[in-house]
Amino acid sequence: MEESGATVALTRRRRATLAAVKGADLLPVNGRSAAVRQGSVNTGITRDNDQSKQNRSLETIRFKSKTEKEKRKNDLNARLSCHKTQESLLSSASGYSNYRGILNWCVVMLVLSNARLFLENLLRYGVLVDPIQVISLFLNDSYSWPACLVIVSNMFILVALYTERQLSKGSFTELVGFLVHCINMAIMLTFPAAVVLLDPFMTPVGGAFVLGTYTILFLKLYSYKDVNMWCREQSIVKAKTLARSLSCPSAQHVSGGDHKVFYPGNLTIRDIYYFVSAPTLCYELNFPRSPNIRVGFLLRRLLEMLFFTQLLVALTQQWMIPIIQSSMKPLEDMDLSRMTERLLRLAVPNHLLWLMFFYVFFHSSMNFTAELLLFGDREFYKDWWNSETVTYFWQNWNIPVHKWCLRHFYRPLLRRGFSKMVSQSAVFFLSAFFHEYLVSVPLRMFRLWAFMGMMAQLPLAWFVGRFLRGNYSNAAVWMSIIIGQPFAILMYVHDYYVLHYRQEST
Repeated sequence: MEESGATVALTRRRRATLAAVKGADLLPVNGRSAAVRQGSVNTGITRDNDQSKQNRSLETIRFKSKTEKEKRKNDLNARLSCHKTQESLLSSASGYSNYRGILNWCVVMLVLSNARLFLENLLRYGVLVDPIQVISLFLNDSYSWPACLVIVSNMFILVALYTERQLSKGSFTELVGFLVHCINMAIMLTFPAAVVLLDPFMTPVGGAFVLGTYTILFLKLYSYKDVNMWCREQSIVKAKTLARSLSCPSAQHVSGGDHKVFYPGNLTIRDIYYFVSAPTLCYELNFPRSPNIRVGFLLRRLLEMLFFTQLLVALTQQWMIPIIQSSMKPLEDMDLSRMTERLLRLAVPNHLLWLMFFYVFFHSSMNFTAELLLFGDREFYKDWWNSETVTYFWQNWNIPVHKWCLRHFYRPLLRRGFSKMVSQSAVFFLSAFFHEYLVSVPLRMFRLWAFMGMMAQLPLAWFVGRFLRGNYSNAAVWMSIIIGQPFAILMYVHDYYVLHYRQEST
């Protein structure tokens, strides 16, 4: 009984100990319960947040005070010193390049000055514009020679095509083919010139139009001859069978989905007339093609052509002709001061008309033709207005002629052993010849002003390239364009007036 009582007492003590352990968390510790301890933790967190906010506000105050101190210091320094090392804005060393306002000012002054000149012209001469007069200049002869000569030019195209076909088949030797081409192109330059010189009814404007057409055709057929000759040489060197015979179609389907033309499959009427019509002087068997005709682009170019052509005619009649007519007396009297004044008066309208002609011919008309023919290469000019050398101007203002000279004249001379200087001089000589050909023959007089003007570009190019740089060289190029052209015009007009009108009066 005693042992059982002791066991019961031990069990009771163990139960009491477990109960004490389970309720330990409910008892206060150091006089606080668990809930009180949790509240103290939350209170500590809140105090930390408040402390951080106070610290941030103190930092903000310190930053503001520091900024105010720096500001006061800067104000004090500004009062004490207001200078620093720097260049003037218009000095080249300053690096300043935003002259947009000055450019706008130049445009406004140009418009106002030309508006004054235009109003003065109207008050002095009245309205001189007559579009019917321009049409009569082209057709003021009994046989309408300009139109007839343009039609006759097809004979030279067919002769060139026939010659190349005979060469491709071996019917002509290379020497015979070369002689036929030379005779054909020589007649192409001399025949229209003879008609213009011998026909008294041919007007200068009609003659210049005909000779310009034949000159373009001459350059095209020369390129046509050269490229086909290179194709024959290539086929002989490779010793391969020709890709197609003449009886095959003008295009062959090759891998990749492209249609390529191979020599002599290019010797077709369609191919040569496409080249003659295309806005280029350099022949290729496969020209780059655009995917489709853009109707909106085509209409814009057509409207530009119509508008600027009428504007060119109107400004020539209203502005150029009166100045030229008033320049005859100073030229006869050799009054140097008045001649210089007339030259400067003529320079502005002449240059404005030249710029319009450049736009309507090299941009509007060439892009119009290229769009109709799906001709892909539209690089007819580059940034010639930024020219810092005379050579750069002549290389970039007329890309079709530059490509022809480079491909068919300059590089062949280099391959034959000529130096670059001699080759460049030869190119200028050829250009001078055609300039004189297109001016002297229609006027029926030979004064060589255009020829000498072109040859004068050689020493000018040397001087500008040797002694001038940057804006000064660009200004020199602009001066040569603005002053050189009206000088040649006055010389030709004076000689034409003396040769024709003075003889008629006597």
